[in-house]
Amino acid sequence: MAPRPPFRLHLLLLLLSLPPPLPLTLAQRFSAANTTLNHLARAPGPGSLYVGAVNRLFQLSPDSLQLEATAVTGPVLDSPDCVPFRDPAECPQARLTDNANQLLLVSSRTRELVACGQVRQGVCEKRRLGDVAEVLYQAEDPGDGQFVAANVPGVATVGLVVPGPGRELLLVARGLAGKLAGGVPPLAVRQLAGPQPFSSEGLGRLVVGDFSDYNNSYVGAFATAHFAYFVFRRRGARAQAEYRSYVARVCLGDANLYSYVEVPLACRGQGLVQAAFLGPGTLLGAFAAGPRGSQAALCAFPLAELDGGMEQARRLCYTVGGRGPSGAEEATVEYGITSRCVTLPPDSPESYPCGDEHTPSPIAGRWPLEAEPLLQLAQPISAVAALQADGHTLAFLGDSQGQLHKVLLNGSRGQVYHSEQVGPVGSAISPDLLVDGSSSHLYVLTAQQPPPASAQVARVPVAACPQFPDCASCLQARDPLCGWCVLQGRCTRKGQCERVAQLDQWLWSYGGDSRCLQIQALQPAHHPRQEQGQVTLSVPRLPGLAVDEYFHCAFGDYDSLAQVDGPDVACVTPPQDQVPPNPPGTDHVTVPLTLMFEDVAVATANFSFYDCSAVQAMDVAAPCRACVGSFWRCHWCPQSSQCVHGAQCPEGERTVYSAQEVDFQLGGPEACPQIEGLAGPALVPVGWESRLALRVRNLQYFRGRPAPYHCWLELPGELRRLPAVLEEAAGAAGLIRCQAQQFRPATSQRELPVPIYVTRDEGQRLDNAAALHVTLYDCAAGHPDCSHCQAANRSLGCLWCSHDRPACRYGPLCPPGAAEPLCPMPSIHSIEPLTGPPEGGLALTILGSNLGRDFADVEDAVRVAGLPCSPDPALYQISARLPRIVCVTSPAPNGTAGPVQVAVRSRPPGISSQRFTYQDPVLLSLNPRWGPQAGGTQLTIRGQNLHTGSNISAFVGDQPCPIQEPVCPEAIVCHTMPQAVPGEAAVRVVFGHAQRTLRTSPFLYTVDPQLLAAEPSTSFRGGGRLIRVQGSSLDVVQRPLLSVWLETPVEVQARGALARPQDPKPRRSCGVAAADPQACIQLPGGLLQCSTVCTVNSSSLLLCLSPAVPDGARPSRVFFALDNVLVDFARTSGGQDFRYQPNPRLVPLSRHGPTRPFRLKPGHVLDVEGEGLNLGISKEEVRVRIGAGECLVKTLTLTHLYCEPPPRAPRAANGSGSLPQFEVQMGNVRLALGPVQYEAEPALAAFPVAAQVGLGMGAAVLIAAVLLLTLMYRHKSKQALRDYRKVLVQLENLEIGVGDQCRKEFTDLMTEMTDLSSDLEASGIPFLDYRTYAERVFFPGHGGRPLQPLPDGPQEEGCRATVRQGLTQLSNLLNSKLFLLTLIRTLEGQPGFSQRDRCHVASLLSLALHGKLEYLTDILRTLLSDLAAHYVDKNPKLMLRRTETMAEKLLTNWLAICLYAFLREVAGEPLYMLFRAIKYQVDKGPVDAVTGKAKRTLNDSHLLREDVDFRPLTLLVKEKVLDQVYKGTPFSQRPSVHTLDLEWRSGLAGHLTLSDEDLTSVTQNHWKRLNTLQHYKVPDGATVGLIPQRHNGGAVSQSLAQSCSSGENTPMLEDGDEGGVRLWHLVKATEEPEGSKPRRSSLRERERARAKAIPEIYLTRLLSMKGTLQKFVDDTFQAILSVNRPVPIAVKYLFDFLDELAEKNGIEDPETLHIWKTNSLLLRFWVNTLKNPQFIFDVRVSDNVDAILTVITQTFIDSCTLSEHKVGRDSPVNKLLYAREIPHYKQMVEKYYADIRQSSPASYQEMNSALAELSGNYTSTPHCLEALQELYTHIHRYYDQIIGALEEDPVSQKMQLACRLQQLAALVENKVTDL
Repeated sequence: MAPRPPFRLHLLLLLLSLPPPLPLTLAQRFSAANTTLNHLARAPGPGSLYVGAVNRLFQLSPDSLQLEATAVTGPVLDSPDCVPFRDPAECPQARLTDNANQLLLVSSRTRELVACGQVRQGVCEKRRLGDVAEVLYQAEDPGDGQFVAANVPGVATVGLVVPGPGRELLLVARGLAGKLAGGVPPLAVRQLAGPQPFSSEGLGRLVVGDFSDYNNSYVGAFATAHFAYFVFRRRGARAQAEYRSYVARVCLGDANLYSYVEVPLACRGQGLVQAAFLGPGTLLGAFAAGPRGSQAALCAFPLAELDGGMEQARRLCYTVGGRGPSGAEEATVEYGITSRCVTLPPDSPESYPCGDEHTPSPIAGRWPLEAEPLLQLAQPISAVAALQADGHTLAFLGDSQGQLHKVLLNGSRGQVYHSEQVGPVGSAISPDLLVDGSSSHLYVLTAQQPPPASAQVARVPVAACPQFPDCASCLQARDPLCGWCVLQGRCTRKGQCERVAQLDQWLWSYGGDSRCLQIQALQPAHHPRQEQGQVTLSVPRLPGLAVDEYFHCAFGDYDSLAQVDGPDVACVTPPQDQVPPNPPGTDHVTVPLTLMFEDVAVATANFSFYDCSAVQAMDVAAPCRACVGSFWRCHWCPQSSQCVHGAQCPEGERTVYSAQEVDFQLGGPEACPQIEGLAGPALVPVGWESRLALRVRNLQYFRGRPAPYHCWLELPGELRRLPAVLEEAAGAAGLIRCQAQQFRPATSQRELPVPIYVTRDEGQRLDNAAALHVTLYDCAAGHPDCSHCQAANRSLGCLWCSHDRPACRYGPLCPPGAAEPLCPMPSIHSIEPLTGPPEGGLALTILGSNLGRDFADVEDAVRVAGLPCSPDPALYQISARLPRIVCVTSPAPNGTAGPVQVAVRSRPPGISSQRFTYQDPVLLSLNPRWGPQAGGTQLTIRGQNLHTGSNISAFVGDQPCPIQEPVCPEAIVCHTMPQAVPGEAAVRVVFGHAQRTLRTSPFLYTVDPQLLAAEPSTSFRGGGRLIRVQGSSLDVVQRPLLSVWLETPVEVQARGALARPQDPKPRRSCGVAAADPQACIQLPGGLLQCSTVCTVNSSSLLLCLSPAVPDGARPSRVFFALDNVLVDFARTSGGQDFRYQPNPRLVPLSRHGPTRPFRLKPGHVLDVEGEGLNLGISKEEVRVRIGAGECLVKTLTLTHLYCEPPPRAPRAANGSGSLPQFEVQMGNVRLALGPVQYEAEPALAAFPVAAQVGLGMGAAVLIAAVLLLTLMYRHKSKQALRDYRKVLVQLENLEIGVGDQCRKEFTDLMTEMTDLSSDLEASGIPFLDYRTYAERVFFPGHGGRPLQPLPDGPQEEGCRATVRQGLTQLSNLLNSKLFLLTLIRTLEGQPGFSQRDRCHVASLLSLALHGKLEYLTDILRTLLSDLAAHYVDKNPKLMLRRTETMAEKLLTNWLAICLYAFLREVAGEPLYMLFRAIKYQVDKGPVDAVTGKAKRTLNDSHLLREDVDFRPLTLLVKEKVLDQVYKGTPFSQRPSVHTLDLEWRSGLAGHLTLSDEDLTSVTQNHWKRLNTLQHYKVPDGATVGLIPQRHNGGAVSQSLAQSCSSGENTPMLEDGDEGGVRLWHLVKATEEPEGSKPRRSSLRERERARAKAIPEIYLTRLLSMKGTLQKFVDDTFQAILSVNRPVPIAVKYLFDFLDELAEKNGIEDPETLHIWKTNSLLLRFWVNTLKNPQFIFDVRVSDNVDAILTVITQTFIDSCTLSEHKVGRDSPVNKLLYAREIPHYKQMVEKYYADIRQSSPASYQEMNSALAELSGNYTSTPHCLEALQELYTHIHRYYDQIIGALEEDPVSQKMQLACRLQQLAALVENKVTDL
């Protein structure tokens, strides 16, 4: 081929013919779910990788891409139309905006990361490279000069950090974005350091006359040692509409952009540039190609030519005004500015290489730099990278489909040598394609992924040589960086192969001979295993070795030293015992023969060792032929019957040589002694003596060695030996005659092949040249009658013998005269069918015996009903077991009947016992009359005599209608086939050659039914859920089905859960109604089909029940079968598949089991617990029955079902007198949960049994002990018991009375809570972060900032550093246990050190030592031990009762730290649901804004007792509107209610602000009423909205909120005219005179008075509220006191320690230990948590909610005490509410303590491990210093006492603790005195 012209680029078009991309196998990945990744940046050297994303910055490790740090950057309240603002009011259109990363750069000199987002007009920030979460600089109020990046995501921003004189500069280029971007230049130089980072003030800017004419779209920015380059697209000039590609250049040291010059780029014949990369000496550009840019082309622009073109443009614009030699303009000043090209001295370009103030700028060359495409790709290219490695230039192209293409650039052409799918198909690769510092890996970013994939960063090796395991795969990969290192035996880069400089050491795909080393020849190719010999291997291009190195051969596991002679290698084979045995049934073994260097395989081939002795065993019938005809060099020794590998047999024995030996004529299979075949007939009659003869050949090997011969016949079950003689003939041939023998096989067969062979001497078998056998035949077998016998083959000699018992026999065995020449008369056994049409033409089958010898005997011998019937010669069978005649009937009148007659020859005719009847079939009707054109309709054709003949077929029009068997006399059932078009079609039935048509009732093909929608799309596996299917033409379907195909695992089949294989259309019976199909049938292929029959409700509605499916079977397809129309369920439900959920599980009602009755109080709502209750059904579909009555389902959740039972006990469903059963039905799932026993409504409640027993025992003891005391207190005890009984009866009656109201309220509440649960799935429970939680628990009542920050005044930094040093020393000193204990004991011993101070110092210590929780726990143990020793001498039951010591406060804080995780994971959810339920119930009723009293409460002191006229409206007011709008938002993030007004909107212009007080407020008698919705007459359904407060009208509300927090005070307003005015809302507060305030000592009297004064109606309100909230209270207590989950290790550790303290101090009283545990955990931590939800959640607790929580908390406290809880008529109402539940709660507490005690102990190591993990949760250094500073103020206060205590202790003196305290005090005092 002639050489191509120089400099012509080769075009390689790679379209869809590219091989499929290989999967990514060696890449590490980082993915971020639901996050769009924007940019990549890499720190220099082995530094981290940085990913800019929407709202996030990620820092990754460079090798494994493990996440090192994360920074959150958004979303931000922002608008692209607003400048950065602080107050949201400055930008009304601001919205929460995602912050996409627009620019991500690394500053190597300052070790900073520059990150610019789209929000705040693209301002940038600086972060530390070591931790991106740390912000080094962020502009608080950025100016216009600091707007850097584009403020919309679609506009690209590129940049570079470049070195400047003494500083680093930032070059940023961006496109036009937003209306505020007009002042931001396309290219600007910005400062990185200084007072205003990122500002372009005083630096160069690319000035543009009109931005709309020069909207540059930047592709990339690159830098060399001297220049920065920017690649972009824009219109060519102001008047040109055509876009062109450009590259611009500026000098790196040019801070004013004087050196700016740009030239166009053109990839010949292609579109605009899409991606670019500045490679080694070349700018690579990916250009759009093909129609609409659907393809891509790669062009290379040499950097020297690029710079040359720019220098030429600069020279022309500097020296000759931009004109070229021809006078045409070749360079100009661009971007619409007034500057022009000038005429300067010719040396100006050299004098000013980077321009100056007087040189023109910006310069644009007119002539493009052109290049030919190197290659083309079928997909658009979105990223380009390149590098030089091992002398090759490689390019890496990322396309829009997520593929990475590796390209070898070789001069003027490019070749794709590897493609791999890096991201999911359809995910474009980001332009940020980075090469790591070692040039060994690429970082590939796929920014936006199609769902459900996530964005990702992948680390892809540049050359994946190690992944190729062998030479072939290494060279086939054609990776230019990879080659096969022969003597190292692996695929490596060239530099990794140690002997690469030597010849043939490294094989390369692109080399001259790129083949792997192979063993081309073996001499010999195989070898006998019994001998050891030499094998020569031919291996061309074998690499040379050093003198002391050698190759060796490996025959499997045997090594042999190799002798090398050029390409030939000689090796010695292993000895016989080293050769592996032959596999069973083979004559050789093949082992790998490998040429090895050390342990490296150089070349491999297969080598076989054969065994001639095993060859002869391969063919027992012809051992000699097998031996000499084999592939091996084996010879046969005839006399010794041996197959040998040597050339000679034993002495004196002639040899039959192998066919492989060409030097010997006597060789091959034909030379073997062998039997050629039988010399006589092969047929041998049974029972007749026969003599067999066989022809033999090549017996000359046995001459002179006489020996006996035997014939052997392999009869069934017997091997028979017959003596034989040899009759030799001329030459090598002869005969062997076997002794005559009579054969009688054990089983009678017509013909029996019997193998035969001959042996010589003892077991020396002669070869059979071919398969040899004789055939034994028995005339009696298979010839049951005369006609069969006479029809047998004449050569067999069979005759019908009438001697003795008539039978078919071999002729010589029949006595003379007994042979019958003629057969007896025919015998007819049956005829079929028995009826036929009058037209005749019916094929009638006659079965019988003696029906002739051949067809000629019966051709005219058959008559049916007296009429001739013509036999069919093709169907006449005489050789069958039962002979048959098939004849065609003649026409006859209707009703003709008679037998069938057959007369053979002159014998009398045979007459059938059955009669044949001619009858006329009649078609009468059709059902149904129509069906879909798709077919599948089951037609029933009714008529008379339809079972006529046997060949019956039905047709609808021209289409066959397959008949479903059987055909009945009155009906035929068939199924229609598809029809091309709708319309009528006649129905006809063909009976043989007769046809009947139903002309009066044609069948109508209608359009196919269409299914439009089906719901619901889930069901339990038990099935039975109603599916409503909407569509059209549904009534044309006769039997619609809903079916599911199931894949059934083996274990399901093994359980017998599946049906046996059945026909989907089973046979039916005449006269019996068709049965419904079985629910499940087995289909071919192992699938199971379960179906239900749907009901056609109308032409547009089907009602189907979901099929039940067996457990373990997996649904693979759910579909509707509308006759032949099959529609997948997903097509009717918007693509959603039908899902089966596990069957629900319900817990029996009674805790004692399903057989024990559940005692139901009338009026109570039944709560049934379970799992997965609403996964496959809705509450409207659930049916719950109690006997014959129905329990109405009110609420259904995942784990609970609530239903309202009948008010009276229903009768049992079976009518018996037994208790009614509680039964839940969910579709087909029916669950019986046990009997229900209604409790009778008590007229007078019986005294509790427990109380009776207790009273009886107590009375007995008292009577026995002190009779006098009993008599004295008898009257009082009886009165107390009567009061107790009376109170309990009243409470029970009241609770029954409010039952209906509770049920309704509870149902509404559960609906609200279900909605809340759905909301929480999205937003989550608003838990406080740990830091806020700890501050609120440690410092309750201190507000949002419990610690005073360190002062940051104008003092010198050195002074602050001194103070910090002193505080650090204090922190170290606290680590001394002696110092810390001395400090605590000294402080507590000071009279002025109050309880408040003790708690405060304990919390400060908790903060200061939070990072050392193991140490803090040790201190706590010591202090508690001291505390126990102190109380043991007094009253041990008082220990931990209050928080009076630092030890007790430390214990509180320690529990708060250790149980935070338990709160979040376990107890937090039920506690939050209780809080929300309380808030919801309170808000449902009126709440007085002045007194704070509510109609719905548990606390009688906060009960709004007056009846207030109110009605609910379908709108909410202010706080309730806020709760709805921000229901998923934590309270701290909501706007304050006091900053908003409520506005009533009516129509387009009607707006009225609703205020608590305005000019319309009503004032009467010094009472002013707050405005209400009723006051403004706001109607139901009105529209209200929240608006920012426009005036201070809300001051009244705010003052109310502040002054009315107590709930009792009535605010007074000063009025100039009328004096003081009192406000009221719903009711007026009671006026009390100054002197009437009750004394503190009369508290009990006040409660008694309130208890007596509360009417029953108000107590009913409290009980209603209690019943509604009961479930949530129970759930909360259960979460706290349950051990179903693992108990927190801290609780177990604490309880074990208390047990240890009790044992140590000799305390054996269990009540004391119970009190300790209660005081330490339940009353100390959980009571505080129950009472203060704001400690855990970001919520606001109103006074009303707090009052209810107080009642619940008191109930919890009462449940923890051991004393018996009795109530009487003087008991407070709040204690009466839960009097009946407290005994149950007490049992829970006792069981909780017992279970913890029985659990395995918490080891010291486990506790320390848990504490170490917790230590890192609050390690903020500033707060630690603040805590230390406040702690020091307490130390300073008692400084002398502490110093004195330290100096008195001898151990402290040795440790110099006092001196250390003095030193740190000196350091801290400097700061303190300055404050």
